[in-house]
Amino acid sequence: MSFFDHLDELRARVMRSLAVFMAGFVGCYFLVTDWVMQFLREPLYAVMPPEQQKLYFTSLFENFLTHLKIAGVAAIFVCAPFFLYQAWAFIAPGLYERERKAVVPFITAGTLLFVGGAAFAYYVLFPVGFKFFVTYGLSTDVPMLTIDAYYTTCLKLLLLFGLAFELPVFVVGLGYLGVIDARFLRENRSKAVIGITVACALFAPPDAISMLILMAPLVLLFEAAILVVAWIGSRRNRDTRSQALEKTR
Repeated sequence: MSFFDHLDELRARVMRSLAVFMAGFVGCYFLVTDWVMQFLREPLYAVMPPEQQKLYFTSLFENFLTHLKIAGVAAIFVCAPFFLYQAWAFIAPGLYERERKAVVPFITAGTLLFVGGAAFAYYVLFPVGFKFFVTYGLSTDVPMLTIDAYYTTCLKLLLLFGLAFELPVFVVGLGYLGVIDARFLRENRSKAVIGITVACALFAPPDAISMLILMAPLVLLFEAAILVVAWIGSRRNRDTRSQALEKTR
């Protein structure tokens, strides 16, 4: 395929992804938006007294626009497998036959880790972080959170953790394609940890607890990715040796 053919294919896949996203957006707006908003409120309300369990809006359109934002992010989660498939299908023509067979593990792992990262943020970070920030300060300090500010913070954290947990998929993908190997990853482990630390400091909420909560699983996932890449490398070497042995017979 020529360069412009690749551009045409990329445009077609992007348009398909946008069409699926719009369909998911409409469906999520009418079916799950209220449930998602109630679900996201629970970690906050769990650390607030009953009389303060309220969210406020300060402009006429704020509540409506927040519902649209929630529907958009929910559609991203629902349509994530399709987006991952489109990304894989775009690069698949440049891969060998055995590499194309990895599409199912790639999509499955990417989806599970994306959802797992968001779940980690909800069930681990939210209870600890919300309790710290809501109760911080004097006893006379009363939180008065707006709908837009609260849900925007929740959505950013869910997407941040979801994308961050894609790190092993990216690393294992490079290892599967032969771009890197386990030895390279082990030799550059300290640099990777420093990079993870800097990224967590830049993108995590501005407190040490949130940064550590994000950094710890990423380091563990990176170590797990090294083990998977090592297994892929050993399996590839074994296949190569067996093929060479067959040729000599």
